[in-house]
Amino acid sequence: MSVAGPKKAEQAGRPAVLLLDDDQFLLDMYSQKFSQAGFSVNSCFSVDEALALLRGGEQPDVILFDILMPNKDGFEFLRTLKEEKLAKGARLIALTNQSEEEERKMAEELGADRYVVKASLIPSEVVNMVQEEISKR
Repeated sequence: MSVAGPKKAEQAGRPAVLLLDDDQFLLDMYSQKFSQAGFSVNSCFSVDEALALLRGGEQPDVILFDILMPNKDGFEFLRTLKEEKLAKGARLIALTNQSEEEERKMAEELGADRYVVKASLIPSEVVNMVQEEISKR
């Protein structure tokens, strides 16, 4: 059972971010930071929740996802996105505590546009980085 259900975007026209992490504190904090910066935000507590949202037609501009999660991990999430052709056009950004080069390479091979170690950026810098990624589209 998930603690945080997907949150529907309130207004069209704003950049949309999908947050995927199994840490409720981080989901809440990043949801608040992105909302304050003018984003519509959906947050999901599991890979299955995020995939259900995307299969239902959600089209975020950016997906921020963790690598290490229970049940299904970020690598499986990326594989499923590719296999099912979900989230086309979305910038895919791993936001994780995993700092091994091997994991970075695997994420990039599976389609991640960026790989960011959580401890390397404060939340406002993450928001700025996401804004930069959207401007690349």
